[in-house]
Amino acid sequence: MKLKSLLLLFLILLINLNAYSQKKESPYETDLLKDGIWITTGVGLNVIGFLLIQNKDALTEAELNNLSKDDIWKIDRWAAGNSSEKANQDSYIPMFGSIGLPLLLMLSENERSHAGQLSVLFVESMATTGALFTITAGLVQKSRPLVYDTNLPIEDRIGNDEQRSFFAGHTAATASATFFAAKVFHDFNPNSPLRPYVWGVAAAIPATVGYLRIRSGKHFLTDNIIGFAVGAASGILIPEIHKKKNKNLQLYPAMGFNHGGMNITSQGVGLSYKF
Repeated sequence: MKLKSLLLLFLILLINLNAYSQKKESPYETDLLKDGIWITTGVGLNVIGFLLIQNKDALTEAELNNLSKDDIWKIDRWAAGNSSEKANQDSYIPMFGSIGLPLLLMLSENERSHAGQLSVLFVESMATTGALFTITAGLVQKSRPLVYDTNLPIEDRIGNDEQRSFFAGHTAATASATFFAAKVFHDFNPNSPLRPYVWGVAAAIPATVGYLRIRSGKHFLTDNIIGFAVGAASGILIPEIHKKKNKNLQLYPAMGFNHGGMNITSQGVGLSYKF
């Protein structure tokens, strides 16, 4: 199914939710202190992650010459050498489009009446995904598939931006947005027959992004699988943690994050589950 068809289907599904929903209380609850700490910590960690990415080392020509496809996991090896600028540019379309998908929830009066609360949860989901991605991409040295394309100029293969293949940020961000929208729809409309279709489209859009990222030579399959999982988990778990019935799930202020000589320590939020 083409990407435009997926986006159109998602729009139709969310528009039709009005036919199955009645105005009700939000299934979520938020806390000014805890959610404020979560968001500010997430933003702070994103900043740290971007600094780590900017300070990554580029490859030397000797290191580039020593790279071998035989050293890549078999599950990823087939993608080594992929390179397509068109696929790279195309991958931005569904990614940016997915960030606006939660706005479609506002077509329902039920969700629209809790727009402020849902905005807080969405920012938390995206900030969490972004923090996990930027910190990981900044710390893990892994060359992109296009680095193995010997037809590209050397300068396009050795740059530090091409040494952060793990994990796929586009796929993670897209999955976080689409799964957040699906999760909120699910929780506000527990009896809707549209739920399986909403979840299906929510999974298909980031999968499409992942495919384009592989074709573009920006990420391997496993990079996209991890990115998909991280984004989906964030999009689902942030709303789930805030559900009123989840008294066993607790958020609390926490401390800690150090990276080598940078001596970075930040306040954060911990998660605990009482059995």
